[in-house]
Amino acid sequence: MTHSSTDQPTRRTGGAVVPVLAFAGIVVAVMQTLLVPVIKDLPELLSTAPSNATWVLTSTLLSGAVATPIMGRLGDLYGKRRMLLLSLSLMVIGALISAFTDNLMVMIVGRTLQGFSMGVIPLGIGLMRDTLPREKLGSAMALMSSSIGIGGGLGMPAAAFIAQHFDWHALFFVAAGVGVVSIVLTLLLVPESPARAEGTFDVLGALGLSLGLVLFLLPITKGTDWGWASATTLGMFAASVVVLVTWGVLELRLKAPLVDLRTTARREVLLTNLASIMIGVSFYAVTLVMPQLLQLPKATGYGLGQSMVVAGLCVAPLGLTMMLVAPVYARLSARYGPKYTLVTGLLVIGIGYGAGLGMLGAVWQTIITTVILGAGIGLAYASLPALIVSAVPASETGAANGLNTLMRSIGTSAGSAVIGMILANTANHVNGVAIPTLHGFRISYGIGMAAVVLGAVLAFFLPARRQATAPQLIASSEEDAALERAQEILGGFRGRVLDAAGTPVPRAKVTLIDRRGRQAGAALTADDGSYALAVPAQGAYVVAARATGHGPLASSATHAGDDRPVDLDLSLPGETVTA
Repeated sequence: MTHSSTDQPTRRTGGAVVPVLAFAGIVVAVMQTLLVPVIKDLPELLSTAPSNATWVLTSTLLSGAVATPIMGRLGDLYGKRRMLLLSLSLMVIGALISAFTDNLMVMIVGRTLQGFSMGVIPLGIGLMRDTLPREKLGSAMALMSSSIGIGGGLGMPAAAFIAQHFDWHALFFVAAGVGVVSIVLTLLLVPESPARAEGTFDVLGALGLSLGLVLFLLPITKGTDWGWASATTLGMFAASVVVLVTWGVLELRLKAPLVDLRTTARREVLLTNLASIMIGVSFYAVTLVMPQLLQLPKATGYGLGQSMVVAGLCVAPLGLTMMLVAPVYARLSARYGPKYTLVTGLLVIGIGYGAGLGMLGAVWQTIITTVILGAGIGLAYASLPALIVSAVPASETGAANGLNTLMRSIGTSAGSAVIGMILANTANHVNGVAIPTLHGFRISYGIGMAAVVLGAVLAFFLPARRQATAPQLIASSEEDAALERAQEILGGFRGRVLDAAGTPVPRAKVTLIDRRGRQAGAALTADDGSYALAVPAQGAYVVAARATGHGPLASSATHAGDDRPVDLDLSLPGETVTA
């Protein structure tokens, strides 16, 4: 049976999916900065020592780092929407626990549950890949990825306003309220992804990774309190190395690991994750420095003497600009590829920090710096999921993006520790109060600039791909693996194989036949029905598909032989055939 048609089936979903998922991402990102406006008052509010009060922030950071790869993998296995709803529910429960207590330990429990909701970010990206039409995917993933920064940028002024005018527990009631709204919207408007990974959940791997991350991140966040050369700090770092190396060896032996380290070791995935750490460092530099500079009294000679709310509003353009650059990213990426937008974003961040070194003397100057940095961070963040998605199978999208989100968290943790140490060591002490100095602020900006330069160098060595969101074929033989590599050179054909009802058909055989009737390539479809075939040269081809339980289908198509892929979805008829 031969079939030729220009009206190919496409993925259809409601237009509300993108804003609903982005809203969920922003809501959980706000949890990371929710208590920033009251951080200096926490010891008094919780009747505890300053070193103990910092656990309220540290617990959220640690649980968020642990949650991202674990929830991503659970989503791949059991449903991304289901795990997203679970993550949001944990956030609401944690917020309500925190809202009704002044006890430190109870507060830490609530904040830990809030941090565990960070898995929403990779789950949302995975849902978008599985359910959105291809033409909307780039800008949608860009917005979802940027929601981490958007939530931080917009959350601070809102939290500052609430903290300044109401009891500080109101922060948690509001957080619980927006969490419930997000749950309801997700239930009503977001469909579940049909894609599922094979295998079972790697419980031992999850425990090993969690222990290793806690042992690594804990001394980073508490090193200033404990002493960087103390036995506790160095001992934890050494233990983290032992645990993570052991975990890695065990993961490589499993058929269905929590994190596929072989995929993670691919050049495009590894370099993207390393660049993500640098972006995390650069993001935290501005969010830590700018509010302090704005709120320091003018009597210091360099402080800008603004209220908590005004300081938050001056930082808000960081999140607003990140939100606005998402559609710009989609156009740039479609034309030049996500590698180009990542490098461009990093260079813009570098320009922002360079300008900021000389623009610390007025409120309007800080706003300009924030806008430039927001544009750069937005472009850089937006590029990351596209680079990751292009390099991993559809069944690993959640776990891979979870690991990438983890890398950003490690960057922000490391940036927080290093910049906090510098500001503390350069501070002036007046009546027992440490006051950050202008010199310390400038060194912090210099660290942000150095991080993005290193990130740009890493990104420069990424392979150039014009289309980052192309589905990955599943190589069932050495020939298919060679075709996968060839896909990086020529665009070829890509699309999805669907049944008569529009449901994806996994493991369907897709064959490319040239004008002489010879087989020019073959692939098996992924769990979401996607395939990709490279072309050896320009010309007319027939793309044929067949699967057990469906009739065969062949569709004629022409390729120009350049690196722009031709989208071609195939709809198999329903009659049963003998395989």
